[in-house]
Amino acid sequence: MAAELVRIHPRNPEPRKIEQVVAVLKQGGIIIYPTDTIYGIGCDLMNRKSIERLCQIMNIKPHKLDLSFICNDLSHISEFAKRIDTPVFKILKRALPGPYTFILESSSRVPKILDVNKKTVGIRIPDHNIPRMLVEQLQNPLITTSIKDDDTIKAYTTDPEEIYEDFKHQVDVVIDGGIGGNVPSTVVDCTTDPMTIIRQGLGDIEQYL
Repeated sequence: MAAELVRIHPRNPEPRKIEQVVAVLKQGGIIIYPTDTIYGIGCDLMNRKSIERLCQIMNIKPHKLDLSFICNDLSHISEFAKRIDTPVFKILKRALPGPYTFILESSSRVPKILDVNKKTVGIRIPDHNIPRMLVEQLQNPLITTSIKDDDTIKAYTTDPEEIYEDFKHQVDVVIDGGIGGNVPSTVVDCTTDPMTIIRQGLGDIEQYL
């Protein structure tokens, strides 16, 4: 059965359509959705079978699991990261929502995913209403990774209809929130002192340091 293509307004998401997608997530579904950087693929963090399926789709081995969590606000982050030092918290407060992934020490609330204990977790709060509203209604983070393209010229597919054609027999919902970006998030490791920029992507984190 082919995935459903759901068109949702990126700035003013229709609540009924958000509820429709959240219902799929609660049933263990895999979705593709827009962010403030590139399109992502993800599922409910608390659904082990969904995570197993996500890893199969993306050909990720459990011991190399390196996925990010999409949260909807700073209080949500505090549930899944250990005590965040004041200087780090101030940076997060200034930079988020935004195109950044922050690597933090994981808290005891982070589930033992696929028998792999992760000591750190990548946290995102995208500056995009669709994923934040999904997480708010789901009441769990999305565990997620980026949609990459096999093309050697373009690293990321930006057209949701093209993404749909590529993934319609592997996922349950593809959200069309308009043309996506092709630059990933900037990844910042907050477990080092000073912080380390692991990947320079969209956004200038230096302005917040």
